[in-house]
Parts: sequence; structure tokens; C-alpha cells
Amino acid sequence: MDIQTIGVIGAGTMGRGIAYAALAGGYRTVLEDVSSAMLDHAAGYLRDTFAESVTRGKATAEQVEQALANFSTSNRVQDVCREADLLIEAVPEEMELKLEIFTIFDKFSKPHAILASNTSSLSITELAAITFRAADCIGLHFFNPVPKMKLLEIVRGLETSEAAISTCAEVGRRMGKEVVVVRESPGFITSRINAMIGNEAFFMLQEGVASAADIDKALKLGLNHPMGPFEMVDLVGLDVRLRILEHLHRTLGEKYRPCPLLAQYVNAGRLGRKSGRGVYEYEAGAKPQQP
Repeated sequence: MDIQTIGVIGAGTMGRGIAYAALAGGYRTVLEDVSSAMLDHAAGYLRDTFAESVTRGKATAEQVEQALANFSTSNRVQDVCREADLLIEAVPEEMELKLEIFTIFDKFSKPHAILASNTSSLSITELAAITFRAADCIGLHFFNPVPKMKLLEIVRGLETSEAAISTCAEVGRRMGKEVVVVRESPGFITSRINAMIGNEAFFMLQEGVASAADIDKALKLGLNHPMGPFEMVDLVGLDVRLRILEHLHRTLGEKYRPCPLLAQYVNAGRLGRKSGRGVYEYEAGAKPQQP
């Protein structure tokens, strides 16, 4: 299938990042959110990120002008469905919400549109089952921050077609991503391993094995990780990580039981960078400070 227009549902951190990748890949892109303020923020983010790409020599001013000319916004999922050849939902990691979005996709989208979820752990097969087009349903797991992270996990549900997989692989390559294809399983590849590492780091912090900063330093310098587990969870969101662990615990067993300290931080509202405090504390324009 020839993809001309990509619709992205949700203008949060992941949604606006996916919109950037789609525009950089040359696609007409419609970003939807119920909040006009979120859409305004996303538009500013796109302008700033493209401006940075020019400064770094990654794109020309003419290429950026063309990309931004391909961008539009909407407050109605139904309207985006009528335009897009590929729909990507990037709403919070809650199955009920994603099922609601896929129901709208199924009802209003073009007959042969591909319906994708940016889930990091949830079942594509379950999302597809609520539609009448399971063959067109697929997982596209992007990574934060999307403009800089090269990997795209393409997740095959039980009935996902080879045509949908090959089309999304080509979309990923045009976005500048390296693609891996994963058979659906809880957590796929990266979330399954990363959640375990991050959870163990919280257990070590809870037990007083070392400070958060030293645990981060050890994994970066000793295991060559680009970010420490606490830096990563503050970026992703502690609430997001907790939901993933709870899902993996239900589906894969005791080894994924969330650390009580992680749950305690979430209950205290320490959600990471987005709340100004997670494992570390954040001030505008400042480096993170350990509490």
C-alpha cells in the first residue's frame, strides 16, 4: 500500500515525536489531540526540533519548510481517520483507552488503512479483535526521544498481514529508523528486558545498595548503556513504567512484580521529568539533582 498521509493520535511526548519522524520521512502528517494547548505545544516542538536539525546540518532550510508545510492538526479522531492511510495511536498505555481509539479507527478510517498502536507492551491481537480488519492492525513501538532513537519495533499480531508489515517497514525506513519485526508477546523485546533492569535498579535503591546516581553511572560505564535506569525511567515516566510492570507481572509472573519503592514514588506524584520530580529533581534548564 502506498502511504501518503499519516495520522497520529495524541500530541504528548510520543505523539509529537512520531509526527516529527513522519514529517522528516516526507509524509503529510495530521496530529490530533482533544487539547488545543497540547497541539500548540507540539507545533512549537516541531518547529524547534526541525530548526535544530538545520543547525546540526541534518536538513536544509528548504527541506524543513516543506516538512512543516505538510503538517496540520485536528481535535477530532474521526476527521483524521478519513484522511490518513496509516493511523498511529500514541495515547497513554491503558488498554481501555486504546480499545476506544481502535473502535473509532475501525468505524471511520479508509477501507484499507493500516491501524497501528504505539504500545510498548499491550496486545495487538486484543486491539485487533475489536475491529473487523485484524489483518490491517499492527504495533509500531517507537522509542523516546523519537527524533534521536533509531529503533522501531514492528509488532505482528495473530492475524497481521505480511502486506501491513512490509508497508510499515518501508515507512520506518523512510523515517530513518532501523526496523525489527517481533511476534506479539508481553513486552515485546525491549520493554521486557528494560522493565526488568529498571525494576531491579529500584530494588537496589530500596535496599540501599548504592545511590541512584551511582547505579546509573555503573550501568553507563560498566555495561555501556547510553542512559542509566533511573535517568531512563524519569524520561519515560514512572507511572508508565509501573503500568508496564503490572502488565508483565500479570502475564509473565513473579519475576516482574513491581518494586514497592517504584509504586510509592508514583503514589507520591513523583512521575519523572514531566512532573518535575521522579528519582531525581528537575529545574528548567538545569541538570537533574538527586533528592
